[in-house]
Amino acid sequence: MTPLLALQALPPIPDWTELHPLVIHFPIALLLVAPLFILVGIVMNSEDGRPFLITALALMVLGTLGTVMAVLTGEAAAEVAHRTTGMAAVLELHQELAEITRDIFGLLSVIFAAILFVPRFLRRRTSPAAARLLPMAFLLFYVAGTVVLVNTAHNGGRLVHEFGAHAFVAPTAQAVNGQSADRETKHDR
Repeated sequence: MTPLLALQALPPIPDWTELHPLVIHFPIALLLVAPLFILVGIVMNSEDGRPFLITALALMVLGTLGTVMAVLTGEAAAEVAHRTTGMAAVLELHQELAEITRDIFGLLSVIFAAILFVPRFLRRRTSPAAARLLPMAFLLFYVAGTVVLVNTAHNGGRLVHEFGAHAFVAPTAQAVNGQSADRETKHDR
């Protein structure tokens, strides 16, 4: 296959058990960026900062939905993973932390939505001090969730880099024809 055709060809659609490495990085990035928008929203006055707070909520919701997908695809990948003794313990810890992370950010998203929308729903105006203090207090809880998120990611990284865990990808037509093996041999040198 010529390089131009390779650029135009779509990669094969991965099997459900192969999706975890493709899915996992999005929730991590979204959930780690969200507090920056909260900080900008706090620094600005309440009306100018509100769009940043709403953007932070959107990032949290998308990140939380991503954690749901990551847990589901991770469970599928774990079912077909080859396990060693040391790897099994790290995999179990990673799975437990992933479920806790999903639950924490689900709860944090609901709490932040309440901070943003309950006063408007009740048609009460929050004072400027409360409009800053509530998101600041929320960030303390968010930091705790971030610690769990980072620990989850760290243990996932250990599975890959320390134990060599990887997605079992079905061979492509190129690999079947032997073209992939030639490239890997040249790359390994």
